[in-house]
Amino acid sequence: MSSKVVVCPHCNVKNKVDADRLKQAVCGKCGSLLFSRKPIPVDAAHFERFLTSSEVPFLVDFWAPWCGPCRMMAPAFEEAASILEPDVLLVKVDTQAESALGARFQIQSIPTMALFRQGREVSRISGAMNAQQIVDWTRRALSG
Repeated sequence: MSSKVVVCPHCNVKNKVDADRLKQAVCGKCGSLLFSRKPIPVDAAHFERFLTSSEVPFLVDFWAPWCGPCRMMAPAFEEAASILEPDVLLVKVDTQAESALGARFQIQSIPTMALFRQGREVSRISGAMNAQQIVDWTRRALSG
């Protein structure tokens, strides 16, 4: 039986989970669901933990509270999470609060989505999208 390391979006602890049980998986430390089917807001430390430890790809929405298109896309990103999880974890980085992350990944415009797998960025796209476009783009990027 195969397993994956999943970082808890709540307490940041690594969990080894049987691949066929990802949908119902709970954190061994805090007992929270590892996949809530909603995007998880992350800070720099949490982002780094996902980047270095997670065996589940994760899609990042780089956004800011003052950005109209970002706010318009937020419900679509949430809907995409309900479709893509547990194959992909969706997280949100507020570039206003986490400006160092925005600078590190050279985010020039927002919203920008970046897909990470096995510790590296595999694809990026800028501009607001609807849920189906987010899902389709993510699946294409992972299959390539």
